Amino acid sequence: MVLFGLGGLLYVFVLLTNAIAILSEDRFLARIGWTTAADPGFGGRDDASVKARLINLVSSVRTLMRIPLIVINTFIIIYLLILG
Repeated sequence: MVLFGLGGLLYVFVLLTNAIAILSEDRFLARIGWTTAADPGFGGRDDASVKARLINLVSSVRTLMRIPLIVINTFIIIYLLILG
């Protein structure tokens, strides 16, 4: 019974990571001001703010999790096809 709950949490984690990974920087993130380009001001970006940390998180997920997400999604699809 416990493993069913952990499986659901795994699905939620993978789906949220997929949602972050497919965000388009040009079409969506730039419109809301969440681009990774540095500000041309004297001090640069404020890396201590929550917004800057979220921008770094989105950028990191989009960069680092691309290949692992392909593998994880493939395993989940095969698992669901075989065991339903």
